[in-house]
Amino acid sequence: MRDHTPDFKMHELTNDNKALIRETVQQLFEKLAADGQLTSDTLLEFWVEVQGVKRSRGTYRGGFLMPDSFIYITDYFQPDAARHLVPAEAYAAEGASALESAWADLMDELFYQIEIFTSPVSTGKGITLELWTGHRQRPEGEWIYAVDSKIELN
Repeated sequence: MRDHTPDFKMHELTNDNKALIRETVQQLFEKLAADGQLTSDTLLEFWVEVQGVKRSRGTYRGGFLMPDSFIYITDYFQPDAARHLVPAEAYAAEGASALESAWADLMDELFYQIEIFTSPVSTGKGITLELWTGHRQRPEGEWIYAVDSKIELN
C-alpha cells in the first residue's frame, strides 16, 4: 500500500496575517447577519492563490468553480432578532465567554485550513486569500447571496 499523503511542512500564519483574516471575516459576517442572510446552509468559503504554485481546482458536473474549502457558519454562529451574530447553541453553556469561544474555534479551523493550502511556500508573501460568505443554489452552484473580500497576506 502506498502513502498518498503530500510531503509538506506546514507554516504557521503570522500574527499580522491572522489579525487581517479575522478582521476581514468579522466584517463579512456582520454584513451577512445585517442583511438577514444567515441560514443553515450559509458558508464561509475561501480560495487560496499561491504565486508560482499550480494546482487545478475541481469542478462539479454543473461546471462551477469549486472553492478550496468551506466552513458552515451556523456551526459557530446564529443571528438574533436584531440581526446580530450570537454564538450557536453548542456554545450556550459557556455563558459570557461563548461569543469569543465561537470566534476562537472558527478562526482556529480557518487558520488550520489556510495553513494547509499555503504550506508549499515558506513565506506568506505572494499569497492571495479570497473569502466569500453566503449560500449557493444547489446543485448548480451559483451564489444566491454572497459578500466577498480578497486580501493579500504579507
